[in-house]
Amino acid sequence: MSEPSCSVLFLCSGNSARSIMAEALLRHLGGGRFVAFSAGSRPTWRVSHMALETLARHGIVDERLRSKSWGEFAGPGAPPLDFVFTLCDVTAGETCPAWQGNPVTANWSVADPASVDGGELERLMAFRETFRILERRIMLFANLPLRALDRTSLQSQLHEIGQQTGRE
Repeated sequence: MSEPSCSVLFLCSGNSARSIMAEALLRHLGGGRFVAFSAGSRPTWRVSHMALETLARHGIVDERLRSKSWGEFAGPGAPPLDFVFTLCDVTAGETCPAWQGNPVTANWSVADPASVDGGELERLMAFRETFRILERRIMLFANLPLRALDRTSLQSQLHEIGQQTGRE
């Protein structure tokens, strides 16, 4: 396994579902090349059991997952970040803290499966759809020649990836 070369932070407001799944997916799909984190602007301080069940259905179990504030990744002593992805329009519209490392940022907004009303089946389908979208985007990201792209080209590629629905 190669030494991690890029640190990535996934953000959403509650840090209970989307960003948690993205963090786990990048750890799983990234081949050891990434250090993945997640956080929320207004964390719920709990991880959605449906997010954990969805990950487990795909063979991804990560005991390190926890809901946390984006404050852990800002200010002195915070890890330097290479990439920050917002996964909801609410967080994308907020004033983010100053991140260490001058990261490349992109909005990869996806609907919040934790906010779906309805029965168990409707919620399960929402989590599966979110997982599928995030898996597609993260696979595309993990396969980019990151060190070979200049910042402008990289930003363009990340924007394009953020448009992927997982059905391509």
